[in-house]
Parts: sequence; structure tokens; C-alpha cells
Amino acid sequence: MSRTGRVERTTKETSVAVEIDLDGTGRTDVSTGVGFYDHMLDQLGRHGLFDLTVKTDGDLHIDSHHTIEDTALALGAAFRQALGDKRGIVRFAAASVPLDESLANVTVDLSGRPYLVHTEPENMAQMIGPDYDTTMTRHILESFVAQAQVALHVHVPYGRNAHHIVECQFKALARALRYASEIDPRQTGIPSTKGAL
Repeated sequence: MSRTGRVERTTKETSVAVEIDLDGTGRTDVSTGVGFYDHMLDQLGRHGLFDLTVKTDGDLHIDSHHTIEDTALALGAAFRQALGDKRGIVRFAAASVPLDESLANVTVDLSGRPYLVHTEPENMAQMIGPDYDTTMTRHILESFVAQAQVALHVHVPYGRNAHHIVECQFKALARALRYASEIDPRQTGIPSTKGAL
């Protein structure tokens, strides 16, 4: 069974194409025009072992907001598409990932219900590189959750360097999504008393 998703999203602000294979090897080909965001999406694919292709052309002459948001929306939709009816998946998973002085704890439920809880240290640097506003991390997660329809809890109890704080979140998210979306050989149906997710 192929567990792949492909989503194209075109507006007056952006043109986005995302492809994901949940059973890949971590091969990535990412280009959004926002260098740090590319780096984070590369982490997502590599540590999730998802084959991930992302091509975004956005209105970067304004700022990076639309490009980042619309890419996250398309990624969430592609992830949901790749899950199909979720038959046989593990469903719940958690991962903790340190990056030097920073730590991220991520827990996910591929529930069919979008919900985000997100905490990270306050007073970290506002910008990483020339075009990544660190307040966008929460918005990326909100946008992904809305389209993937998952419950996601992301908690960074401590950290100092903004790059590390954001990157450990993406790495932990990758691992949690990988574990939750894996096929459980003991699970023959949909892991829900409702019979649907």
C-alpha cells in the first residue's frame, strides 16, 4: 500500500507543491526561498524518514509570512492524504529531542481532530537569519495541525539559542510523527473505539 500525499496550493500570494511518502528513507528536496525554513523542513523529512519534496514560490518581496504559512498548510494536507484511512497505524507517539542546551518534548495523536498546545521559552531572539521570524514557529504548527487534523503538544521547557530552540522542535516533531504513523503489525483495523479517525 502506497502511503503518499501530493498537494498543490496556489493563491495570489504563493504557489506551493508538496509531496510526501511516509514510508521513505528521509530523502528531501526543499526550496521555499526562506533558508532557515528549508533547513527545518529538511530536518522534518530526514528525522521522520519521510521522503519530502517542497517547492514554494511566494511573495517574499513583502515578507516570509505567506510563504511559510501556505507551505505548512500544504504539508499538513499532504500528510493527512498520505495517512489514508489510518488503518493499522500506531496513532499515538511522543519524542524528546535535545539540541545542546535546548530540549523539545512532542506528543501527537493522529486523531482526526486538530488541536495544538505549544510552549517555548520567552524572550528568545525574534529573527533567525534575515527572514525567519521566530513567532512563526507556532503559526507553522497551527497551520500544519489544521490541515493534518492531528492533536499536537509541543513543549520546550528550556533553551537559550533561538536556532536550537526551533530546530529541536522540528526534530522532535519528525520523530513523533514517524512513530505515530508507523504500521503496527498487531493492529488490523483503525485504532479507535469509534471505528474511524
